Amino acid sequence: MHLGLFLLAAGHHAAGWRFPGAESGTENFELIARIAREAEAAKFDMVFFGDRLVTSKDAHPSMITRPDPLVVLSALAVQTSRIGLAATASTTYSDPFTLARSLASVDLLSKGRAAWNIVTTVQDGSGNFSRTLHPESSERYAIAEEFVQLVKGLWRSWDADPYVRDKEGGVYIDTDKLHELNHAGYYFQVKGPLNVTRSRQGEPVLIQAGSSGPGQRLGARHGEVIFTAQQDLAAAQEFYGELKRQVGEAGRDPSQVKVMPGLMPIVGRTAAEARDKLALLQSFTDQSKAHHMLSVELDFDLSGADLDAPVPDLPLGDGGFSRRKLLLKIAKEQRLTLRELYHHVASSRGHQVFAGTAEQIADHMQHWVNQGAADGFNIMPAYFPSGFEEFTREVVPILQERGQFRRDYTGQTLREHLGLAQSA
Repeated sequence: MHLGLFLLAAGHHAAGWRFPGAESGTENFELIARIAREAEAAKFDMVFFGDRLVTSKDAHPSMITRPDPLVVLSALAVQTSRIGLAATASTTYSDPFTLARSLASVDLLSKGRAAWNIVTTVQDGSGNFSRTLHPESSERYAIAEEFVQLVKGLWRSWDADPYVRDKEGGVYIDTDKLHELNHAGYYFQVKGPLNVTRSRQGEPVLIQAGSSGPGQRLGARHGEVIFTAQQDLAAAQEFYGELKRQVGEAGRDPSQVKVMPGLMPIVGRTAAEARDKLALLQSFTDQSKAHHMLSVELDFDLSGADLDAPVPDLPLGDGGFSRRKLLLKIAKEQRLTLRELYHHVASSRGHQVFAGTAEQIADHMQHWVNQGAADGFNIMPAYFPSGFEEFTREVVPILQERGQFRRDYTGQTLREHLGLAQSA
């Protein structure tokens, strides 16, 4: 199976930073680098950084401050040597040429280990980007389709190995291997070519994280890794099968697209100890932020709502359709109050939480992969560093002993780690 680390420096649980012994701080690059090296020592495929472009006083502790992920990747490129480096960047609030250049530069610095997580951005960021409005969901995906095609075209501005460096002949680079893009689309006009050459893996790996209908279609056409939030085996199998079917219909090889649901593992020496850890985390949760966090995740203003009342029927709306649909489904099936749903959101924002022994967690992960629900997992530790170290030092060796995960890297690039073909 494939493993990624979703690194949030204050932990994925909203109260993870309060756990005894936890370290935190998005400004603490030494901690981030140490965690990334731990993931590399455990032979993870990649370390992944999410992003949000707006913030508020009530934001998740790991999201209230967010250094630019691409800058962080550039620093990690010289702190690590093998692990893949992935970052989120928005197609709604980015410039295609600038983003293509930045990602290609990270790919060169890291010798072929970069990846881009494509998002259309649910939250309205227009006020921070001199915009008058936030595009509706359908238009955001239309923008994304053209944006991704444009970035891929820019990455192919140069053929492989263009450098000649013939001192006697005075030829530094073979300009016959340079191609203008001359893109003239509905949303973007970019002449090109890109002034960054290709890396050892050709170009960065494309990750897609939307599970809505439009998100799946975008992922089927372009994604090479799909991040998703899935709660139960049957739903995960359905998503996995449908996504792979769409990949095939798009004329692509389904084996070249890896589906990796998010998973928050809480490791204990016994199942009871693991449950106690989770209960302690939940006891630290700041109830004063419940209305705000639920409003953000459900994309619906719940300020003033009774937290001890059942979760109301809400319209699907335009925003985070797939995440809202998932959370409302959980609330209905489990008959949750708003407060109970908040505890769920605070712990994992809709991703799966599994509290148990190392053996039980390994069993669970292996079962999902063997039953066609996943190709691997994006690991989301509740707190750092021990919440992650317990996974790498107790769960990973069990997976390795079972032949379910690599004991060492066999390639140099992220594409090689994931078993993906070098890009065209």
